[in-house]
Amino acid sequence: MSVLIVVIGAGVILFISYLTYGKFLSKKVFVLDDTKVTPSVELNDGQDYVPAKKSMLLGQHFSAIAAAGPINGPILASVMFGWLPAMLWVLIGSIFIGGVHDMGSLVASVRNKARSITEVMKLHVSSRAWILFMIFIWVALVYVIIAFTDITASSFVGIVTLESGERVNGGAVASSSVMYLILPIIMALLMKFGKMKEWLSLVIFLPLVGVAIWAGQFIPLNLPIADPASAQKIWGVIILVYCVVASLLPMWLLLQPRGTLGGYFLYASLLIAAAGLIFGGYSINYPAFINFGADGSMGSSFWFPMFPILFITIACGACSGFHALVSSGTTSKQLRKESDAKPIGYGAMLLEGMVAVVSIAFVMILTRDSDMIKRAPNFIYAAGIGRFMEILGISATFGITFGLMAFTTFVYDTLDVCTRLGRYIIEELTGLKGWAGKLVGTLLTAGVPVFFIFQTMTDSKGNSIPAWKIFWSTFGASNQLLAALALVAVTIWLMHTRKGSKVWLAAFIPAVIMFVMSNWALVIAVYNGWVLKTTHPSIPWVSLFLIILSVLVAIETISSYIRSRKSI
Repeated sequence: MSVLIVVIGAGVILFISYLTYGKFLSKKVFVLDDTKVTPSVELNDGQDYVPAKKSMLLGQHFSAIAAAGPINGPILASVMFGWLPAMLWVLIGSIFIGGVHDMGSLVASVRNKARSITEVMKLHVSSRAWILFMIFIWVALVYVIIAFTDITASSFVGIVTLESGERVNGGAVASSSVMYLILPIIMALLMKFGKMKEWLSLVIFLPLVGVAIWAGQFIPLNLPIADPASAQKIWGVIILVYCVVASLLPMWLLLQPRGTLGGYFLYASLLIAAAGLIFGGYSINYPAFINFGADGSMGSSFWFPMFPILFITIACGACSGFHALVSSGTTSKQLRKESDAKPIGYGAMLLEGMVAVVSIAFVMILTRDSDMIKRAPNFIYAAGIGRFMEILGISATFGITFGLMAFTTFVYDTLDVCTRLGRYIIEELTGLKGWAGKLVGTLLTAGVPVFFIFQTMTDSKGNSIPAWKIFWSTFGASNQLLAALALVAVTIWLMHTRKGSKVWLAAFIPAVIMFVMSNWALVIAVYNGWVLKTTHPSIPWVSLFLIILSVLVAIETISSYIRSRKSI
């Protein structure tokens, strides 16, 4: 079967879902109303509350939620379980769980003065639930930062020689990334003080991103450190320093313009993938299912550990709790009118699902015994982009560098948004205001990951492995559990604001699914850590801590609901 047929079919399903289920959510569940003044307009302060054009906000939101998640997770899951289970979870999850989660978090925040989803829980559940939820989120954010910092740093070191003899230099990706970060700042300054129109800035700066990728090959930024592992750790620290600086800058100076450029970069990646699939004539080579039983049936070796590991390995692309933090933390403060919540909240989630579909396609074209299967997901993705660009007559070196840059670009958005959100949480929990709160919150959120970045990670056989591999499953489980708790908050909010209606079920059913799968995965992590001793010592402790927090939040929510029913 052709890979193209599967990808087109998935795209059609997502598009129809946007028109149908998206309309149902807009009209029946959340009842979007453009006559209501949004917080970005009412509270416009030029710093955090800034109305943004739908196109610009969509790009920024999309690149912030997408990042490396819909690339890394789907590729890992496809390699482990086969491409079909991964594809089905991406489609079902993004349409009925992730889309509801993202849109619900955004609308609930907008209707509550752009307060975060944690504040929504505080208003509609209790202060105790709010504190527990905030602590949970901060821990989850730290895990996001650890996983994405390490995998990004891995792109900046080493040299890979391709079958054609061409070489991809990690230092070239690093220098292109640095140039890329400078471009949106210049773009923002020209738009704000030079009054440059958005369309003109895009016409000028989007091609310059391509120039940065090309130029990076000639001025590679290689650290003077012989050991690749040590160089990767240093790059990790440099990236975290960037996170500190970026999270303290005004949104208009970096976050918004870089998000716009990153969004178009992601669109370009999808178009290149589409061209490669259309003109490449690729057939499906990778198995649809992995780990069949001995008799060829889908026995216990297939179903377990696929349940629950598939559902926490693929977070972004199907459902991701991090999206609730972006939706209610930054996007809600920039939404100009409520109707924009459909394309930005629900539509962006389905677009991310399409990125995940394309990522899965990069595995589908490989054979089971391919050496590429053993490489990191970011390189599998980049190699797929490079392979497709070769069809268009572009060198594999440029294509793979483009793919790695695209991957890195998406991660930048996530990293500084995570650091910014972590800072907000520390400020709210401690009550620190002004620059004291900003510095303490930012340094604590970006500082804790430094400890883990410098840890030497090994597998059960004592072999050294990347930190992101160790922490990815725990990150995924905590991320999905965060989604479950955010959906619980949306459910309670709908119960309080749509009394007499059963629309809250649209959020409650997904919440139950994600709560069960996530805690199941965390229990496995505790067992693997303390009984089998196959993970880093911190993993079972953090996993148990997250389980306890989530259960306490659930108990507090149920108790609050019972109390509210008795008072009626």
